[in-house]
Amino acid sequence: MLGTLARKCGIFGGLVTMERLWEQALGNLKTHLSPENFETWLEPVQFGGIEHDSVILRIPNQFFAEWISAHYLDMILDTLRSEAGDASVPTKVRWELDETLREKAQAARESAPPPPPRAPRPTPRAPEMADLNPKYRFRNFVVGPANQLAHAASVACGSDPGRRYNPLFIYGGVGLGKTHLVNAIGHAILQRNPRARILYLSAERFTNEFIWSLQNHQINSFRERYRSQCDVLLMDDIQFLAGREQTQEEFFHTFNALYHSDKQIVVTSDVYPQQISEMQERLISRFQSGMVADVQAPELDTRIAILQKKAESEGIELESEVALFLAQTVRSNVRELEGTLLRIAVKAELLGLPIDLDLAKETLRTIAPNQDTATTVEDIQRIACGYFGIRLADLKSRRRHRAVSFPRMIAMYICRQRLGTSYPELGERFGGKDHTTVISAVRKISGLVEAQDERVLGAVGAIERKLGI
Repeated sequence: MLGTLARKCGIFGGLVTMERLWEQALGNLKTHLSPENFETWLEPVQFGGIEHDSVILRIPNQFFAEWISAHYLDMILDTLRSEAGDASVPTKVRWELDETLREKAQAARESAPPPPPRAPRPTPRAPEMADLNPKYRFRNFVVGPANQLAHAASVACGSDPGRRYNPLFIYGGVGLGKTHLVNAIGHAILQRNPRARILYLSAERFTNEFIWSLQNHQINSFRERYRSQCDVLLMDDIQFLAGREQTQEEFFHTFNALYHSDKQIVVTSDVYPQQISEMQERLISRFQSGMVADVQAPELDTRIAILQKKAESEGIELESEVALFLAQTVRSNVRELEGTLLRIAVKAELLGLPIDLDLAKETLRTIAPNQDTATTVEDIQRIACGYFGIRLADLKSRRRHRAVSFPRMIAMYICRQRLGTSYPELGERFGGKDHTTVISAVRKISGLVEAQDERVLGAVGAIERKLGI
């Protein structure tokens, strides 16, 4: 598969051939990329060895070099270094065009999603209907203070699409229920109108289909599909479009065409619209013109309710004390919470044991050895005060002097990022502050982290190391 080079390379211990190293790196990359992206962009690439200070990669055409350089190059080099176990892997890449790889590139492109047929289908349903997850319905979504607004807006969209909240922008951290709500909207619309043409996909897939249509001269079919043959557009992870100017341009016109036709648009993101870096201002403006709702980490009572609902749906007998323990221990996101319950249930079934508190604690120790000393808000506050040399009373006070406000913002940021504590709860734990104050603090520190601010990175890193995070 990978060229003709068969020599050993001393910098990798003299035992691993270059081809084998590349195969190992590909295997690693495959687990981190979607099948569409891996087959389209990495499978056609061949490893040509190492020469001087450069890794040689053979590609079908120059477009591959530009796309891989922009999106995957750092990941490829990091993976090679990781697989080699040696930091001396070159940090440069030399691209070599190889026309014999065109057939392989074409085969990879053919595995990409096909364009819509030119003739109308017998049924008006779009092929993405089957992509809606049947498990994600409003009836099994647990509502709490942290997601109440997003849930209410989603229900409204599902009952009256294109009229009440359009567009609907849902944002929040990983595993908090954004995808559940988007799927539930799709199901609710189909229940009322089985002939509704719904497109549900990720922004990553939209990008890949757009690129495929350009390469294969199918852009008109692509536009017809998204602008004329669509009643509802549901798109996950819109932040994926950041920095992709041409794709953003296409999505902007798609958005306008649907919006002016009163077609419902729902998008999700991991951050607030204005926090998406390298996103066109006019797109951000469009997102903010409708309803923007956030999904926060669930509170304790909501986490217990989520566990009980999951246990009921899976036929798991869950004692209240076990549910309380899990809810107090796993606080980061819903997905991890439900996954922990299922792991305990599987272990109980394999060992023929009841799901009790001892089994839950033992399983949690296996999954997270430091769980017995789980980090709390108080731990973070105490370490932050020690790092900055201030009193806890000052951290919780209303003083706005930078010597106090900066450590407070750092502590709030770490609590939010590492514990998933809700904004209202953080406000209470930091001296009864309004949740909007906490939101502002977290956003400011997030921006400084993204900007690689040395003081902020140093403080966050030092505090997390002391906490053992």
